[in-house]
Amino acid sequence: MATSSLSNVPKGAPRSLSGLLPFLRPYRGRIGIAMFFLVMAAVATLVFPLALRGLIDGGLGAGDKGQQLMALRTHFFELFAVAAALGLFSAGRFYMVSWLGERVTADLRNAVYSHVVRQSPEFFETTQTGEVLSRLTGDTTLVQTVVGSSLSMGLRNAVMGVGALGMLVVTNPYLMVQVLGGLVLIVLPTVWFGRRVRKLSRASQDRVADSSAIAAEVLNAIPVVQSYTAEARETARFDESTTNAFNTAVRRSKARSVLVAFIIIATSASLLWGLYEGTQAVMRGEISAGHLGQTVVYVIILASATAVLGEVYGDLLRAAGATERLMELLETRSRVTSPSNPVPAPVVRSGSAINFKAVTFHYPSRPVQAALTDFSLSVAPGETVAIVGPSGAGKSTVFQLLLRFYDPALGSIELDGVRTADMALHDLRQRIGIVPQDAVIFSTSALENIRYGKPQASDDEVKAAAQAAFAHDFITALPEGYATFLGERGVRLSGGQRQRIAIARAMLKNPPLLLLDEATSALDAESERMVQAALESAMKERTTLVVAHRLATVQKANRILVLDHGRLVEQGTHAELVERGGIYARLAALQFNV
Repeated sequence: MATSSLSNVPKGAPRSLSGLLPFLRPYRGRIGIAMFFLVMAAVATLVFPLALRGLIDGGLGAGDKGQQLMALRTHFFELFAVAAALGLFSAGRFYMVSWLGERVTADLRNAVYSHVVRQSPEFFETTQTGEVLSRLTGDTTLVQTVVGSSLSMGLRNAVMGVGALGMLVVTNPYLMVQVLGGLVLIVLPTVWFGRRVRKLSRASQDRVADSSAIAAEVLNAIPVVQSYTAEARETARFDESTTNAFNTAVRRSKARSVLVAFIIIATSASLLWGLYEGTQAVMRGEISAGHLGQTVVYVIILASATAVLGEVYGDLLRAAGATERLMELLETRSRVTSPSNPVPAPVVRSGSAINFKAVTFHYPSRPVQAALTDFSLSVAPGETVAIVGPSGAGKSTVFQLLLRFYDPALGSIELDGVRTADMALHDLRQRIGIVPQDAVIFSTSALENIRYGKPQASDDEVKAAAQAAFAHDFITALPEGYATFLGERGVRLSGGQRQRIAIARAMLKNPPLLLLDEATSALDAESERMVQAALESAMKERTTLVVAHRLATVQKANRILVLDHGRLVEQGTHAELVERGGIYARLAALQFNV
């Protein structure tokens, strides 16, 4: 969905809620029905004082007792009819606005999540995952409160308040002109004070997001936290964050309380003055007792409507801050996008051809230090090329650029003769399979974890990929075989088992280009042999790029590239590089004692 620009709207202003309009438009019909029920419920409330006036003046006046009894019955039936109408219309309003609140919140969450998962890694360099989760949960819940409750209450009480004020003006015009003057004097300081409430509402939501970010970071690193016995430290850090959030929320609540108290007291004083003048008019014989009763009820309606509007205004301020934060996420634009007219990717059968042409690249978070400098590389279809070098040399950066997580500052990258920048991101990434150093296992079954590489694959295809990756035996030995739930991040599996599932996932995808990023670096000798056999199976008839620190895993590569400080300094076979006596030879000497 498109979002409107909120750049000219003050931070936390109720106008920020205009960002929700694109999410409300698809439900114009239901909004219309909800508005009908809302107006009719307000009208039924406003009719009640008229029926009460008829009861007092017509049913309780002097006259024949029989006629008086019949009149009373008639007036009580009228009052019951008004109450029944109010109940039915209120029920209809409640259902419709609750449905709208749930639906708009779900659409908003889906839109934000869909947008965030399409952001490039650059976005996650500066945005904490916990903050995004806070916006997806806490902020959308605030929006749901407004759309599904507060906004409806505000509109209903606004209609009732205006209607009651109108009836009071009609019945006592001179008096209500004075009351209206008092209400204007109330509104001006209310608007001024509301600015402080807006700022505190936004600050409160930011502090809650900070707590969520800390919790997400620590919970994802529990083994490290516990191994360093940092539970107490992390608990104290989280406690400090929640205390800051609490203190900010208290300041916001104090400000809102003062605002609500001022609105209620000032409005009540103004309206009580009007009521006092009305009682004086009855004593002078200018109006009837029923007229006074009607006036009293309208005054109560107006006062309660004003009080509710004060509460709703506070909710609107909080929701405005939440909406701003959500719209900020939706307005974030990734630098890496598919071109408007992508070039179709050619069909390949024996592996992809890769061509880096004088590529220079800086990570956005490290603009001064180049990750790659004037890097050129040509890889033929079906060739296996290993990339080695010291930590920070730029090895994994080659993979990041191939997958187009980033675009280079200078130079170009071609895959099968087409510039990656000219290909649709979906087409580009469908041609590449990757086995990372830290295999990602999702909280689902072994079958679905492998099927992640090809969602439409049959069970037989999944099992064939598992067999090719030497994963079939240990999977069938699990309690429920392929249906076994593997736990969050695959905690029920060993490192080698996780890697073989990741390899099976990549083999099921069956891409022409395979990227192996330190796929065996964290494994013991036995697991490494199993994974290495699985990798050799996966590399058949594919172009393969291998990043490795363990040189034993790259000796069979057709070519080995040596990177140092982002530059290609050596390339050749294992024997050629050892004989040359350069950086590779020194690394080999350390690992092989040669």
